[in-house]
Amino acid sequence: MASVFSAIIAGDLPGRFVWEDEEFVAFLTIAPVTQGHVLVVPRAEIDQWQDVDPAVFARLNGVAQKIGQAVRAAFDAPRAGLLIAGLEVPHLHMHVFPAFSLGDFDITGADTNPSAESLDEAQTKIKAALRELGYGAQVPA
Repeated sequence: MASVFSAIIAGDLPGRFVWEDEEFVAFLTIAPVTQGHVLVVPRAEIDQWQDVDPAVFARLNGVAQKIGQAVRAAFDAPRAGLLIAGLEVPHLHMHVFPAFSLGDFDITGADTNPSAESLDEAQTKIKAALRELGYGAQVPA
């Protein structure tokens, strides 16, 4: 079940990565609800979150938690939002984003045309926050 995420992970399509390890990646979405909206994705092509092995799901949640810590710090957000929707791409992914209000949880209101500068700035801030939190080994160059 190859997806657009499989192509991004393989490097066939561009992605603004903030996390990479042997099992998972995290990259900025091209349709953010807030600046700093990241997708946490397993490298394995898994469609439904409820079908994933519980141990893999726990590790995926662990990465999402670390990304959540980073987006809160990078954007001085009171909360980090976490959503699993899965309707847009048939590849398990967690949406992690700086949350300032309940309206930020409505992904139908995402910015479908963010500037490259905004995405680049978000990537830089999140990578710096991850390094500061001690996760530099997983932050791509």
